[in-house]
Amino acid sequence: MDETTLPEVSYSQIAPEHRELLDQVLDKWSLLVLDKLCESPRRFNELRRVIPAVSQKSLTATLRRLERNGMVDRLVISTRPVAVEYRISQLGSTLQELIDALFGWATVHMPQVNRAREAFDDVHDASSAVGRS
Repeated sequence: MDETTLPEVSYSQIAPEHRELLDQVLDKWSLLVLDKLCESPRRFNELRRVIPAVSQKSLTATLRRLERNGMVDRLVISTRPVAVEYRISQLGSTLQELIDALFGWATVHMPQVNRAREAFDDVHDASSAVGRS
């Protein structure tokens, strides 16, 4: 097999190493960070501004995890004071279509999800009330 031929992959099972990677790339903050970095390189505080709900600690951990997995590049800029810029890596940019598809799916199907949640809550709230009586 040459470098341009991809190995045949069985998608019937998710191997532990795949699960770990997917957990780290698809977690609560990673998708938002990757999406914002696909738009443009950003400094840490810029990311905090465009994702206001993320804490400094969570953003730091997310960026380190994404950098470790090769999704994000960290560039130290020699200025006074020293600045750090984060940008999507070549590998990370291959996720953009998938991220867009996930956000698009969520947008299209959110009304159905909300109806399912309401129906579930109605049934389970009613059964919880009966158990408490």
